[in-house]
Amino acid sequence: MRPLAVALAGRGLVDPDEPVFHADDEAVVRGAAAFETIRVRAGNAVFLDRHLDRLTRSALALGLAAPEGAHALAEQAVEAAGTDEGAMRVYWTGRTLVATVSPLPPGLDGLRARGLQLVTFRSGAVPGLLAGVKATSYAANMAAVAEAERRGADDALFLGEGETVLELTTSNAWWRDGDVLSTPATATGVLPGVTRGAIAELAREAGLRVREGVFTLPMLLRAEEAFASSAVREIVPVVSVDGRELGRGPAAGELQQLLAAVR
Repeated sequence: MRPLAVALAGRGLVDPDEPVFHADDEAVVRGAAAFETIRVRAGNAVFLDRHLDRLTRSALALGLAAPEGAHALAEQAVEAAGTDEGAMRVYWTGRTLVATVSPLPPGLDGLRARGLQLVTFRSGAVPGLLAGVKATSYAANMAAVAEAERRGADDALFLGEGETVLELTTSNAWWRDGDVLSTPATATGVLPGVTRGAIAELAREAGLRVREGVFTLPMLLRAEEAFASSAVREIVPVVSVDGRELGRGPAAGELQQLLAAVR
């Protein structure tokens, strides 16, 4: 999808069709650039400071210097895009810092209405040295999405040893039993999603108890409802896993309303 605006550190706004990364940039060649995906709502980049803090942590973990000027660059891109709703990407290779704003992916409301169908994949390489790092090495995740779609599903749910629930390809996993909302702990190697953290805060304010830990697939399958969370899709109900139907409940919709009110 063609960006609405592209801002490049040291140059400012550039034509969205103009190349911005160097062909010999090692972080691009090796897939070791740090990046963030950020929701734009009402003309504002939501949770921008939290995302840029994680960008810095990811960069340092990848052996890159901390990016400088990312906040101003992101705001410049949002203003130039001139859109109320969109999706921002901020990339840092250690050599190039760029912020882009694109339209939201089509069909998000429809996807939220019908819910996600998932298939499970056993994860052969749970993150260790790069646990919690958001890098551009997403080839395995995208291959999992393609295989899930080939099987008639929407996305993949990664499982660790002993059917430990981890995460979706680009989303965190949640499920509810009564007033308890569960999500895999970051100690399992899942990405500490910025939206994940915000949902935990909103859920507690709404009277839910949030439980983080090591959970198995049967625990998720017994839940009253389940959903996935990410920066752009935000909250999307999960309606089946490996063909087994899951119930739908009120928490996903209520938390989505609270999240949508954040500017």
